[in-house]
Amino acid sequence: MFRYFMNRLLSLIPMVLVISFLIFFALELIPGDPITAMFSPELIASVPVSEMDALRESLGLNDPFLVRYFQWLGRFIRGDLGFSIVTGKPISDVIANLLPATIKLALAALLLSTVLGLIFGIVCSIKQNSWVDYIFSVFGVMGISVPEFFIGILAILIFAIRLQWFPAQGRTDIGLNVIQSLKFLVLPACSLGIVLTAALTRYTRNSMLDVLNKDYVKTARAKGLPEWKVYIKHAFRNSLMPVSVLVCFRLPMIISGSVVIEQVFGYAGIGTRLLHAINANDYQLVLVIIFMLSIVSLLASVLIDIFTALLDPRVRIGGRQTAEGR
Repeated sequence: MFRYFMNRLLSLIPMVLVISFLIFFALELIPGDPITAMFSPELIASVPVSEMDALRESLGLNDPFLVRYFQWLGRFIRGDLGFSIVTGKPISDVIANLLPATIKLALAALLLSTVLGLIFGIVCSIKQNSWVDYIFSVFGVMGISVPEFFIGILAILIFAIRLQWFPAQGRTDIGLNVIQSLKFLVLPACSLGIVLTAALTRYTRNSMLDVLNKDYVKTARAKGLPEWKVYIKHAFRNSLMPVSVLVCFRLPMIISGSVVIEQVFGYAGIGTRLLHAINANDYQLVLVIIFMLSIVSLLASVLIDIFTALLDPRVRIGGRQTAEGR
């Protein structure tokens, strides 16, 4: 298992390099350069061309594309993320201040949606074709169809403005205890997790119903085992593999969805900062944030493979045989 895990991690290296190159190349195609983002057009027009060329030379902007790419990649590997063009602050400080808030939001949405999705899916499979099953089926279709930002707006209108249970905007931990600070997290996490809850409910239901029709489940019932043991020990346990794959696969989608949700709720996180950086043409900050989000997506794919190998030994055995065949 350790060898399989190391092989999957090593396979990330070429993918990370390719993704970093593509992101750097895509930002290279955007009109303008960091100089045009740092100064207003009026100021640029008033400065002599020779001085602008000297500034570009000092920042290394006149170097060839590949030279600038490998210089940036080398600095990134050493931990030097550079500076924000707009604020002048080190990007590492920006990431350190905002990334934990986004991780907290994503993990809260993932935990909430996983628990509720599994419970709802199990109940639907047990109460198949009942009114409970129909209600959760309608919820699943609506949850998948409605966009996250619309759910967030409805949550603000109902729970923040009308009922005034939770704050509508912002995020702060200053002078607040744990319960008070969590109030700023409830609505964004629930709005972000509803889509995954709906998808996981339908997926768990279908996976459970597929397992319940297997021969070993029928044999367990024929032996006189209690129904709760049949559902939990035999059906649910054997339906976990496709469900766990879906949960891990949704992790990067939750990270990307947090960009929209943070903007709706004014939640100070990495997603909000990314949108501000794009609007301000802060190339260096956009490059680092998008690259780090891409790494999170790749790590999620590794988690999917590891969970699949843990739940199904045939996966890692097949991978080892393929490696030996090479």
